[in-house]
Amino acid sequence: MRIIPGEAVRAALGLLLLASISAAAQEAFFPISVWYGGGKARAPMLEPDPRAKEELWRADMRKIKSLGFNTVRCWVDWASGEPDEGRYRFDTLDVILRLAEQEGLRVFVQVYMDSAPEWVGRRYPDSLFVSSNGQAIHPESSPGYCRDHRGVRAADKAFYKALAEHASKSKAFLGWDLWSEPHVINWATPTYISNPEFCFCPNTLARFRGWLRKKYGTLEALNEAWYRRFKSWDEVEPNRLSTILSYSDYIDWKTFIADKLGEDLRERYDAVKAGAPGKLATSHAAGVGLFASPHWWEGQSDDWTMAAQVDYYGTSFYPKHSAFVDRDPLWRGALLDFTRSFGFSGGRQGFVIGELQSGFGTIALNVSPEVTSEDLRIWAWSALARGAKGVHFYAFYPMSMGYESGGFGMINLDGTLTERSKEAGRIAQVVDRNQKLFLDARPPRAEVAVVYNPLAHFVGGRQRQAAYGGPQGEVAGIERDSLLGIYKALWPKNIPLDFVHIEHITPESLRQYKLVYLPYPLMLPEASVQVLRAYVQAGGRLVAEARPGWNNERGRASETIPGLGMHELFGAREAAIETAPQGRTRINFDNGPAVNARWYQERLEPLSPGARVVGRFENGWAAAVESSFGKGKTLLLGSYLSAAYQSAPSPEGERWFAGLLDWAGIQLPLAASGGVEARWLESGSDRLLFVFNHSAEARKVQISWKDGTSWKPEDLATGSPASLAFELAGRDVKVLRLRPALHAGYRH
Repeated sequence: MRIIPGEAVRAALGLLLLASISAAAQEAFFPISVWYGGGKARAPMLEPDPRAKEELWRADMRKIKSLGFNTVRCWVDWASGEPDEGRYRFDTLDVILRLAEQEGLRVFVQVYMDSAPEWVGRRYPDSLFVSSNGQAIHPESSPGYCRDHRGVRAADKAFYKALAEHASKSKAFLGWDLWSEPHVINWATPTYISNPEFCFCPNTLARFRGWLRKKYGTLEALNEAWYRRFKSWDEVEPNRLSTILSYSDYIDWKTFIADKLGEDLRERYDAVKAGAPGKLATSHAAGVGLFASPHWWEGQSDDWTMAAQVDYYGTSFYPKHSAFVDRDPLWRGALLDFTRSFGFSGGRQGFVIGELQSGFGTIALNVSPEVTSEDLRIWAWSALARGAKGVHFYAFYPMSMGYESGGFGMINLDGTLTERSKEAGRIAQVVDRNQKLFLDARPPRAEVAVVYNPLAHFVGGRQRQAAYGGPQGEVAGIERDSLLGIYKALWPKNIPLDFVHIEHITPESLRQYKLVYLPYPLMLPEASVQVLRAYVQAGGRLVAEARPGWNNERGRASETIPGLGMHELFGAREAAIETAPQGRTRINFDNGPAVNARWYQERLEPLSPGARVVGRFENGWAAAVESSFGKGKTLLLGSYLSAAYQSAPSPEGERWFAGLLDWAGIQLPLAASGGVEARWLESGSDRLLFVFNHSAEARKVQISWKDGTSWKPEDLATGSPASLAFELAGRDVKVLRLRPALHAGYRH
């Protein structure tokens, strides 16, 4: 959770350049796949004796091909792939590769190292994962062994390289997903441990000490930062307690975990590139940081960090996982736009949907609502509308065993097809016919940015640890709500919006945005302040919610709030602060609406001649101050309006957030009647327009572009001429290819 300064920035940019070059060197192919590992085995398990089942599997793969998919996504687990040290067996993969080549399909391989062979534990008995209470975890198929052990790491890399050399001999082989839903441990919950946390084994502790040496240089500097009295590096251990003193140690520990996961992914990437340099290498998160917490006990990764390590990084996408509630369009849109943001950040080329839910979900007795063909149509096109460069449906057959038994299948376990499998196949056919169009497609340039700041979770250290919040690790809280509220308020405007990571912003990266919104900014990295100052100085418009920079990245409080010198940027300071009654309050804006706010009431005091109070709490306290700084303007708010809108939306709040667009001089790129969602991509001189009707009733739609360009629309599915005025059935999607009109008289 830190800003990368100076030399490290240039090094990071160099890695991004290499990653871009590597991605560009890959075969140009857009995989639309379904997970299929041979027969009815559920990942990461494999059926025995694959060669004897070749013709049965051929029938399945012909069925997959006939539906319209161009790729199958199979898997290899370490336990089966290396049953004895140094003896590799890839029988199942060989059969699938051979069948795919014969049947005209490509193969994408998911690698599962969490299912580790038992010889690893016998060979390296000191490689067990250890929880914060000191209890070692003996694997039961999962979660394997700690990769921080040198022997395990060497065997891990050797397996990846051997697998790459083997698979790359097949013409059908396309690429990898190197790590499914990365955490420190996967697929195992030690129910016998209260509040587990990983990993505290001697090998991880040694790696953490090395990380600290690199960060602090000397033991004296570490002692000063942590307020400790260590006499040697061997005494240094991760934080386990919540105390009234410094919690810099806890922040360092969780930052190390995120860095470590990125380094582990990069080592696996390098291993497969050594064995198969021209093949695509990807990975995907269980749930993106928007809905997750860096406190998470399994060890949570950072999406921007992980995306920098592979050709494409992405996410799982389970809108109906196993909950008795559908994830609404806003939840889905925010998840996908967050994924798009890190997928295209820093010059990267896009993202992948590693797992797209294909059937109703189960966890033990919990069963989700039905997944319909309309669901798959909207979900898949929603991902494609954000610029996904691969979509992998999970899974062909329902799960045949485990606590997900019977769930997540595209077809029935008896092999009969479903309407949703046919719909998914139709989508796959459209994409496959238009490979270059989708591969070249890029999201439009956004003018609105919302700052994603993982440090927001750390105010108070372990006191703010989040509880388990959902099947994909979703955590509900004011941190998440603060990111979602503004997204929800601007959703009806169909305006492009980026999430930008606080650790990766630069004056150059912010230059494209006319409006930057800084939600829930209680803890900020000191280096980010100079970037925000430069942005406003150059003419940007910055909105910040209450108490920005109260703490720096070490958890140290600022003398003046806004902290870290930002009182000059905002032309105001905090005069008083209190928690609002029941955590709810309201700001009355001058000549504007009264807007719901949440948690704090912060009384602001203007400091500069150019600053003026533009809103007050109901008790009369100054609650909003607008100020000029350089060529730009700032707006400081004394509460949390975005979180309030997420939990209690109102017409007044929607109007206020829309008013920020006018304040920043932002014009809407298009207008769409009928209450539909409209997204688009730019592919060369063409545009791809995606229009979603999320309601059950048909809507009359009229699309008009504000840039004055004349377009010649055609229906992408049929290739027939179309119009920008049409009726769209309930729960349906219209995908249009827009070509520039050949003459000025052409209008739609």
